[in-house]
Amino acid sequence: MKLFFHKLFHWEYWPFEIVYIPIYFLWAYYALKARTIFFFNACNPSMENGGFYMDSKIKIYDLIPKQFYPKTKFVKEKLPFDEVVSLLVNSGINFPFIAKPDIGLRGSAVKKIDNVDELKSYHFKADFDYLIQDLIPYENEIGIFYVRFPHEKHGRITGIVAKEFLIVEGDGHSTISALLRANPRYEIQMNALKKEYGRHLKTVLAKGEKKNLVPYGNHARGAKFLDYSHLISPKLTKVIDEMCLQVPEFYFGRMDLMYNSWEELLRGKNFSVVELNGAASEPTHIYDPKHSLFFAWKELARHIGYMFHISVENHKRGFPYLSHKVGMEQYRMHLEQSNKIVHF
Repeated sequence: MKLFFHKLFHWEYWPFEIVYIPIYFLWAYYALKARTIFFFNACNPSMENGGFYMDSKIKIYDLIPKQFYPKTKFVKEKLPFDEVVSLLVNSGINFPFIAKPDIGLRGSAVKKIDNVDELKSYHFKADFDYLIQDLIPYENEIGIFYVRFPHEKHGRITGIVAKEFLIVEGDGHSTISALLRANPRYEIQMNALKKEYGRHLKTVLAKGEKKNLVPYGNHARGAKFLDYSHLISPKLTKVIDEMCLQVPEFYFGRMDLMYNSWEELLRGKNFSVVELNGAASEPTHIYDPKHSLFFAWKELARHIGYMFHISVENHKRGFPYLSHKVGMEQYRMHLEQSNKIVHF
């Protein structure tokens, strides 16, 4: 009951379908203007479906200059495991690393891999293509939303979200499980953490000892999102704009970055792209607990407006919208893929 009321009074935990109810009407309005519900396809012409669904992460990484993201390799579903090991050895990626679906969904099936046995278990369980990726050595993570209209030479940052990982700090006598139950945000993740860590959750951490149980900033996996949009500045915009301008036909989306220090990031030093997301990107700074649902609706409407107008402008440049038949086929494939990943 405690967790039920916590979720009830914190809209950030509400189902996606409920939060987006007013946005569906706005989408319908834009669909009528564009004469298709699949107008998003023209938003980022270089990405599959504009980056809305069924977009391959490895294909998006291939668009980004290699100096901006960690070593990443693609693993085909059902590839013989000895070939996976050979791929890993030749890649220069060392344990531990991250394994994640090539076509993902809100952090599902993302896992830190510590050894060959864990890689083997992940590989034979995965009924989808996936990536292996170097762990990024920087401690801080943010999400930056970037928008540029096709007629513009430079883009802008429209929102920044900082991420607090699911980290517990020991007191010398409480188990990790007890520490998790002391925080409703963490306790919500208990079932998933039990599956991953099992008996290790009964470990007692020394006083002051910290343990990061989910080493990636995903809201659905327990990370706390904080609105850092007040840190938007000309220096940061210049760094992000210079990188994004090197990504062909990219106009709208959110990039998740890890960085060493804010001062270095403003100089364009010591940062790495975790992922670059396209038309399906959310302005995730809305999930800061201080924000109301009305604020979230305003920001969602603002960003979907950007996406629509960029898509229309690109359509006029000659980039087609998806046909209804192809769009529905892609949507059915998206549902099948999502079902695989969610039940991984």
